[in-house]
Parts: sequence; structure tokens; C-alpha cells
Amino acid sequence: MIETEPQHQTENRSLRSKAPVFVLGSHRSGTKLLYYSLLSAGGFAVFPEESAVYTVLGRHFGSLASSGNRRKMLDAYTNSAMFLVTGLEPKPFAERVMEECRNPGDLLRIQMEMMAEKQGVWRWAESTPKHLLSLPMIKKEIPNALVIQIIRDGRDATASLVRSNRYRPLPWDKKRDYLACAMFWRLLVGKGREYGKAMGPDYLEVHYEDMVRDPRGTLAQVGEFIDQELDYDKIQRVGLGSVQSPNSSFKKDTKEAGASTTGRWKRVFTPEQARNLEWCIGDLLVETGYQLETPAAELRAPLDVRVMDVVYPSYLKLRYWLKWNTPFARLEDRRGMTVAPVDSNSGGGAQAQKAGAR
Repeated sequence: MIETEPQHQTENRSLRSKAPVFVLGSHRSGTKLLYYSLLSAGGFAVFPEESAVYTVLGRHFGSLASSGNRRKMLDAYTNSAMFLVTGLEPKPFAERVMEECRNPGDLLRIQMEMMAEKQGVWRWAESTPKHLLSLPMIKKEIPNALVIQIIRDGRDATASLVRSNRYRPLPWDKKRDYLACAMFWRLLVGKGREYGKAMGPDYLEVHYEDMVRDPRGTLAQVGEFIDQELDYDKIQRVGLGSVQSPNSSFKKDTKEAGASTTGRWKRVFTPEQARNLEWCIGDLLVETGYQLETPAAELRAPLDVRVMDVVYPSYLKLRYWLKWNTPFARLEDRRGMTVAPVDSNSGGGAQAQKAGAR
């Protein structure tokens, strides 16, 4: 059975304890581990996908204030496998969207509120990493949103990004792909911190390393922030998604399989690569509480690395502008909605049932 509460208990909850929670961070930084920890704790609608509302649905069909654009979006979305995992009926969802939706925040809120109601829970969470770049819009459209950015050592995140081929550099930078990945990390984390700090008490930063080394203490901190008890033992017992099966780009590498998930970069990068990496993202590493291995006197980089450091910030901004504003990129992202249907062990209904069974 899905976990439910008596009506009077739901009504007596604080406004903060009912607020939606966005668990965000750079790719390969533990966002899914924290996200599924919240879902495993109970009370949250179980949605085993990234919503991509602000990166695809809310941007690539034009303004949702237009009824025609809402209809185009619904025609594509409700026929996709991405919508299938919501467990919602297309018709009532479409009717509510056509009546109430005027922006991406409305779309996300409507979907997640309907899922929470169907699953008998009182709040919802979302975890699409690139939504870090849309935080000002999210906070404007969903004013009560609480945002948690989970930050991982950028050197470890870079090593994982390289291994997973998550981010591709410019063709002539293939031999320096690790630096392109590092700059991608710097963009997401840096912008997330900039936007998040403007949210005051509705923004929290936690470190992936703390989540791994002291999960009880970290979950207690998160629980206080979202005004909800996060029972570590229950989370481990329910074990949805990444809580039960941690995602690691090194898991197929027998040499790395048993290694710690922290400090991997020291085994992956050569001394020269490590020095270049720390020169590139060192300021943000220090700002987020990490120590550099390279002495300050040796922290320098060759000309080609310096050129990348000038080119890539502009390239990344242009890339995202093109992605969000050109027809070809929109077509590519719409195709991305046609994802493979989830299996019985990861589908929304199955996981929701498991979450409420304990």
C-alpha cells in the first residue's frame, strides 16, 4: 500500500513541510542518491525520472501562456514514455494543464501534485541537474520551492564525467576532454551557488562526501531544512533507486570497483592533468571547501589550457542558447522524451508501492 496519513495530520503540517523540494547539482555528483533518499523516506511522490520541464517541455514549445502551445506540448508529451512513468491518465492531466498552466512551473506543479494525490502523499521532489541554470525562473514560478544543491569535489565529478561520456568537448579538444568536463562542472555549480544564495533560507548546500561518510548527520541537516524527519534506517530498508543500486561510471572497471567514491581523481589523472585541472577550477574548489593538492607556486597552466579557459565559458553559453532557442535543438530534445519504458522494478507505480509498504 502507498503510505498515507490521516487527514488531520496532513492539515496540521507546516507550510514548509509541504513545500516541493528540488535536489540539484552537477551531473555525477550524487543528486540521485540524495533524491532517492528523500523518496525512500516516504511522504514524497515517487517519480523515477528527471522531469526536464525547464530544459525541454517548458522551453521548446513556445510560451505556455498560449493555449495552442500548450496543446502542442501535450500532444507530444502525453504520448511519450516519459509521461507513462507518471502513472497519470492523459485526459484529466491534459484538461487541468489546458485550464491552469501558463508557464513551466505550473506544468511541473500540476503533474507532481496529481501524482502526489494519486499516491496518497503530501509533497513532491524533483531532480533534473540542469535545472540549476533555471533557478531564478523556478523560484519565480514556484515561490515555495526549497532547493538543495549537492556538491561533489569537482575533480572527482570531472573524472566521472569523462568516464561516462556525459559531456563532449569540441573536436579539437578531445585530448583535453577532462578540462571541458571540469568547465561544465564549474558552470553548473557556480551558477547554482550564485542563484541559490539569492534564495536565502530556501537554499541549502550539502556535500556528497558528507552524504557518504556521515549519512545520518547529513540527512538530519536536510531534514531540518525541509522540515521533515528523514529516518536513515527506513531509507535503507525501503531503498529506492540509487539508495539500493548506487550509480558509478567506474563499476565496470575491476580495478576501481572496490575503491572509495572519493579521491578517485588522484588515481585517474596524471600529475600534469591534475595541475591543469586545479588551475582551471581551483577557485571554485576552494570556495566550496576543498583543498588543492598543487602548491600555489606551481599552480600554472600551458597556453592551450589558458585558451580553453577563455573559449569554453562563451561556448557553453552559446551552446545552451542554441539548445533552448533553435528549432533543430528543440526537435532533438523532443525526441529525448521517447525514452524506453521503465521495467517493473523501477516504474513509478512499483516504487510508490514499495515506498509505502514499510
